[in-house]
Amino acid sequence: MAEGIEKNTSNKLTKKELMSVYLRHYQLLGCFNYERQMSTGFGWAMTPVIKKLYSNNEEKLKEGFKRHLEFFNCATTTSPFILGISCAMEEQYANSEEGEFEVSSINSVKAALMGPLAGIGDSFFWGTFRVIGVGIGAPLAIQGNILGPLLYFLINVIPSELIRWFGFKAGYKGGSEFLTKISADGTLQKLTEAAKVLGLVVIGAMIAAMVNVNVPAIINLNGAEVNIQETLDSILPKGLPLLLTFGCYGLLQKKISGTWIMFGLLLLGIIGVALGILG
Repeated sequence: MAEGIEKNTSNKLTKKELMSVYLRHYQLLGCFNYERQMSTGFGWAMTPVIKKLYSNNEEKLKEGFKRHLEFFNCATTTSPFILGISCAMEEQYANSEEGEFEVSSINSVKAALMGPLAGIGDSFFWGTFRVIGVGIGAPLAIQGNILGPLLYFLINVIPSELIRWFGFKAGYKGGSEFLTKISADGTLQKLTEAAKVLGLVVIGAMIAAMVNVNVPAIINLNGAEVNIQETLDSILPKGLPLLLTFGCYGLLQKKISGTWIMFGLLLLGIIGVALGILG
């Protein structure tokens, strides 16, 4: 971005436009497509800014809309940070003299931030806080305890909303320097790896707590009754849920649709119960 540019207050974004952009970011996935992914949602979110800054210049108005319909894909929780920076850069461009601002830098910054911020958002919020929240809240909710949804809200929803709001504000005020700094000194990579490890630990715990495979069959060996489930648990507690989880993961790795795996599990459960193998 060009620095030292004196802005014309007539092209200054107000709280009204900024709040509109922030509220619209919740619709980033509203028109997802496999060609440009979240581009339509991003363009929709930036619409109030483009209209405010370029309403008197039809050519720049069209260019602004096209600019933000380029490919975009990022975690929704961290996307407001990029939206904030985009607002600041559009504002700076609108108030600069011809040739003083390289307009292509707007999309360049977006492209540079998508990857690391997607990693942060997916690792912390999609793969960590959400999983921890569900892991703690779901067992309570199954028991009918109101603490289940409340804990999920406290662990996952509130941190996500705080990051969205303060990320947007930080982005608009020039947070790109901060991200560049923590990327350069390795802090960003360490945080991402730590989040991945924590998320995997929680998922491992959820397998034992949430996945249940019960074999109630009892076999008779020379007059002695042997409970298969108790025998399996004495060898490796929760071994069957672990094997089932690994089996599903293996099918996913082979590009088998999750929907077909779900139907397969449903069919397996029905047949197993009908034959008395599963309970």
